[in-house]
Amino acid sequence: MADCRLTVREIAEEVGVSKYSAHTILREDLNMNRVAAKFVPKLLSPEQKDLRFNVAQDLLDTANTDPGFFCLQPYSFRTFTDKDVKMYREKVVKMFHHAYDHYLKSAFPYDELQPISCKGMDTWGSFSLTLIDALDTLAVMKNFTEFRRVVNTLLSTADFNVNINVSVFETNIRVVGGLLSAHLLSKKAGMDVDPGWPCSGPLLTLAEKVARKLLPAFETKTGMPFGTVNLQYGVPEGETPITCTAGVSTFIVEFGTLSQLTGDPVFENVAVNALDALWKRRSPLGLVGNHINVQDGKWTALDSGIGGGVDSYFEYLVKAAILFQEPKFLKMFKEYEKLISKYMKRDDWYFWVSMNSGQVTMPTFQSLEAFWPGLLTLVGDIEQAVKTLYNYHSIWKQYGFTPEIYDVSHSHAKRENYPLRPEFIESIMYLYYATKDQHLLEIGVDILESIEHSARTECGYATIKNVLDHKIEDRMESFFLAETTKYLYLLFDPDNFIHNNGSCGELIEMSGGNCIIGTGGYVFNTEAHPIDIGAVYCCSARHHNHQLRLHDFQKTMDLHSLLEIKDNKNFFKNFKGNKKHSFKSNNPKYRTETAEIPSEEHTDLLKDSSKKSLLQINSTIFPTGILTLNDEFIESVKNNYFNSRSLDTSPLKTQKFSVQRANYFEIILNSSLQSNMSFFENSNLVNNEDELNPAKQQPVTLSESIATNNKVDKEVFELHSINGKLDNHINSEVFENVLTKTSVDEKKLEESSNDTSYNSSISSSQDKEGQENIADSLDDPFDKEFYKFELLACPAQPFTSRLNIMGEMFNV
Repeated sequence: MADCRLTVREIAEEVGVSKYSAHTILREDLNMNRVAAKFVPKLLSPEQKDLRFNVAQDLLDTANTDPGFFCLQPYSFRTFTDKDVKMYREKVVKMFHHAYDHYLKSAFPYDELQPISCKGMDTWGSFSLTLIDALDTLAVMKNFTEFRRVVNTLLSTADFNVNINVSVFETNIRVVGGLLSAHLLSKKAGMDVDPGWPCSGPLLTLAEKVARKLLPAFETKTGMPFGTVNLQYGVPEGETPITCTAGVSTFIVEFGTLSQLTGDPVFENVAVNALDALWKRRSPLGLVGNHINVQDGKWTALDSGIGGGVDSYFEYLVKAAILFQEPKFLKMFKEYEKLISKYMKRDDWYFWVSMNSGQVTMPTFQSLEAFWPGLLTLVGDIEQAVKTLYNYHSIWKQYGFTPEIYDVSHSHAKRENYPLRPEFIESIMYLYYATKDQHLLEIGVDILESIEHSARTECGYATIKNVLDHKIEDRMESFFLAETTKYLYLLFDPDNFIHNNGSCGELIEMSGGNCIIGTGGYVFNTEAHPIDIGAVYCCSARHHNHQLRLHDFQKTMDLHSLLEIKDNKNFFKNFKGNKKHSFKSNNPKYRTETAEIPSEEHTDLLKDSSKKSLLQINSTIFPTGILTLNDEFIESVKNNYFNSRSLDTSPLKTQKFSVQRANYFEIILNSSLQSNMSFFENSNLVNNEDELNPAKQQPVTLSESIATNNKVDKEVFELHSINGKLDNHINSEVFENVLTKTSVDEKKLEESSNDTSYNSSISSSQDKEGQENIADSLDDPFDKEFYKFELLACPAQPFTSRLNIMGEMFNV
């Protein structure tokens, strides 16, 4: 039997792939009868296909006759247990801290670490770029102690008022994006935040300061930005007007977030203007090129694709649509998506084409294109995402990494380096949580082990200089800690707060209304800095407008009209059918007892004090607990309903209060629905002479009471009136006493109440009938629904609580 190493090398030479790729393909695919397909790229000539297919088939036949020929174990898909997932998650944490700790030790305060020489160097600026880029990764990995330490360090040392030229694009996605994300995660990390957080804070202020340094770049004739600015002096003299498409369009996520949080629209405006300018300059086919002159708007590079120079343009259209709930951006992306599929897609690969003719110009794959399956996953095209991702994985298996440029037509790398890019693992993470296909976890393990095996150095992880022989070079880009390790960690951490499905969140109180944050749905910028949608919305003018509109809506909404309830008196009777009984609960809270308040013999008591409330009926007087009418309620009645009315002074009739209603209201009033106080109190008013007269009093069911008490304020009196005549209420002496602010002598009223009781007014036969009705109601499913909702009064927005009561109880 041939030596294992020699055999794999011979296979690689014969088939025309790397030794590593041959070993990987044989190990994974021989026993699944797919080796031939893996060795035969789809765009070869017929002669090349025949040659490679025959070689692969010979290898497969040999393996079938002699399984030990390749000295390999049979391949089978793995099933990952929770223990396995935890193990790989911990490996990612160790990988991150190996690089991060050595950056702090050997490179800080420089921008990047040199992992071979164990030194630091400045690259994109001179502001400790790796520290800013890695900050939110600390929070994602729950290292909150280090997060807080780094924030304090940055706030005391960061200086962006320096005379250096920086990339507008890179500074935005790495620095502004990193600071915004850290600001929004600071509360979760245990930082002391401002009272106005998330709409204010030191990290937000720092992000705004950096963004303002970039604004001069947008002062062009087209509104599209220059590619470089000086942090002190603006656009350098003689700066080229040629900028790549991504450099024009990759600002809306960060600048839009900044405007929403700070209230300053300038950032969002310049970003949207740049997008609009680019949209107007599409080719007749509707495509965009690779580079454009930002002064005259003419294209200087006409190749159109989804890779480097264009990639994040499409990414930000989707993510801005999600983050800001703006259909305009998604519509733009969908238009591009149709054209990309029409002109660029070939067998689930995406090639570069001419923006004017649509003809293929470069049948290549770029490592930066590996974000595309993840983006397709975000817009719901899972099937296409899977197909394209497996194409890209075939390249990874061929080399152990994805080269910067790969010639698909000839199956070889054209640019052989791999700077530990995150795009491929980003797509795997999105697709895994959309499908829960565990084979994607296995691909993640391959990536993790490849990086650990070939890129690790004594001081960090180095760029792969050549994917053919895995030689390395002395650079570790900041995105390795910002993106690559973060996406790997999130792939193996299904319970991370980033993956929250909206089932929980944190309620924060704002001056413009309450907000819920941390519910999940984070939007990653193109540097993997997560932005909390809820926090951005909370500070936005849109949220303020929605609160005002909701307030107006709940004040004018008439649920009875919405439900087409025209006859309030007979609604529940019709709703429940021809039932002979009314609901009576054996719960003391809902006993339909009433208490009489003698009127004529006590009218002389209702005088004098203007400092007390008009009619205070306390639960100590009536143990069954009748609602208290206070000064605030009286003023509300006067201001809202009686400003222009003159009242008659007819004798005060006997007033009957529904103890059943009062108890229900007490539950409500003891909750936090403060905005409903006057509403519930108003609904206890006596309605008309029929209700004042015990002989004409009709039984009041709990269902009627709840439904009536969920009517909007302006119709409370009409609902309580059988005939719908408000004048009966307004002309009664009850309201005269309301306006004259007389009060009850509690002691005498208590004595009088002892002389009148509800029990003495009900005959023994009525007691028996009532008990039968209670027994019947307990067998009634509809009535049981009412009974179990006795604790419906929970903290909620007023309109939401009303709608829930109607919707849940009546199954509307």
